Amino acid sequence: MDVIAIKAKQARLSGNTDAMTERETTQREDAAMKPSWMPGLRGSAALAIALAAFASAGATDAAALTDKWCSKVHLRFFVGGAEGDAFGTIVYNGARQAAADTGAQVDYIFSGWANEKMTQQLREAVAAHPDGIAMMGHPGEAAILPLAEKAAKAGIKMIYQNVPVPAAVDKVGGGYIGAQQAPQGRALGVEIVRRFGLGKADLAIVILASNDVIRNAREEGTAKALEESGVKVVRLASEPEWAADPNLAIPVVTAAFQANPTAKTIVYPGGQMLGNAEVYMKAAGKKPGEVFNIGFDTSPQIVQAFERGWVQLTADQQPFQQGYLPVLSLCETIVYGLAPLNVDTGAGFVTPENYKAVADLAKEGLR
Repeated sequence: MDVIAIKAKQARLSGNTDAMTERETTQREDAAMKPSWMPGLRGSAALAIALAAFASAGATDAAALTDKWCSKVHLRFFVGGAEGDAFGTIVYNGARQAAADTGAQVDYIFSGWANEKMTQQLREAVAAHPDGIAMMGHPGEAAILPLAEKAAKAGIKMIYQNVPVPAAVDKVGGGYIGAQQAPQGRALGVEIVRRFGLGKADLAIVILASNDVIRNAREEGTAKALEESGVKVVRLASEPEWAADPNLAIPVVTAAFQANPTAKTIVYPGGQMLGNAEVYMKAAGKKPGEVFNIGFDTSPQIVQAFERGWVQLTADQQPFQQGYLPVLSLCETIVYGLAPLNVDTGAGFVTPENYKAVADLAKEGLR
């Protein structure tokens, strides 16, 4: 799409009909300029005209770029957690930054990581008929797909973050911003074995995320990678409420170590629980470094746990991008008709050796 066509589309969105005739006007101006390009022009005169034409084109390009280009678009953005949630705050900050940069009107939806609540809020969002919805995939395909189909019929654009919803994307379209669950989980398991030298004589506790196969693929990927190296894995079920209040898991974690006293590794399903590692270990009677506490994400709490020696490894999935990019993508799709973004936000590992590189941004709720 050329610059004038983009301006025409912007004009339709803003109601400015004057800009709709710019191509015709430009064509008339080109016709009027033709005599100045006759063969009699030579040397510096020809160069001067060429430079003038280049400068004019640059001015046209600059005129096509506008601030707050998404200001007429109304979105609903699902943060996932409750207000103040460690992980959700970073996602929220990313979405707010994108709204500030694009001018989009965004309503932020907080769900406390409760799947049923999130599903009901999505139902209400579709009924409200915004231009677009950025949805967390935690409720699963069975819950989301019917509502995604309803949104598509109503002309509402959707994109997903943090947990993929492939059935909805395949059937009605949309993009996904987040880490690829199974590959990221497996990579973490392989890194655990490599970094800590775990093998057949070792036992690890892996806390699963949920009963949803897609969401749980990450933690299962970690568990299977450990098992492939001979590590015995004890799997623990978790509750969605633990993400909102990780202290609720204290009795379960403590009981797991009592039942498995030789366990030297524990893998948590999210940053909220990993950031609470010190509490769990003290409740279980463990000292810093006695157990490898491992998981996903960064946060101010996780950085502090690294500083105090309670956390040894985490896989970063850059939640700021999971907030920023869905808003940007919806704006691009709605305003310019561009295809939705699909971005793997997995970014490698944070360790005791490199955590200081992200510490300040994590403490600011940006990483």
